[in-house]
Amino acid sequence: MSSTKKLKLEELGRIDVETFKETKKTPLVVVLDNVRSMHNVGAIFRTADAFLIEKVVLCGITPQPPHREIHKAALGATESVDWIYEKDIVEALQNLKKENFKIIGIEQTTSSEVITDYPINKEEKYALVLGNEVEGLSDEALSEYDTFLEIPQLGTKHSLNVSVCGGIVMWEFFKYLK
Repeated sequence: MSSTKKLKLEELGRIDVETFKETKKTPLVVVLDNVRSMHNVGAIFRTADAFLIEKVVLCGITPQPPHREIHKAALGATESVDWIYEKDIVEALQNLKKENFKIIGIEQTTSSEVITDYPINKEEKYALVLGNEVEGLSDEALSEYDTFLEIPQLGTKHSLNVSVCGGIVMWEFFKYLK
């Protein structure tokens, strides 16, 4: 019989919001381009908290905290993770470029490459952009991207849920940038 036991919350040693704010962040920004689901927004915040993401940029119709439905999935991560709202996605990406972020669109395109083949450089800062649940990334911003990455999928579905995709992509970059 195994002596393994699950850890209680107080045994996890998590930091508080104040300590989180002062902790060195992963040089990664997540941009939500017209993501409509409050559950997806909340889940992205919660994952961003887990990986010490620098900030989340909400664009277009993406709902903003505070909201009960976002909080249900975020569980307070909207308080720890820095975020801003920028209505226009093109302007948001241009502002990130001025801050020397590489702009990475998570989208299936004619020029996208598989995420596991992409060389992540610890010396770079990255902005990962996730698009609308139905339409994907906004067409008017396609020329702003440095590259497009996609997650390999071998089943019958052509896409993943936005928050699941965001979690996979944040983890892939966090592994190299932490």
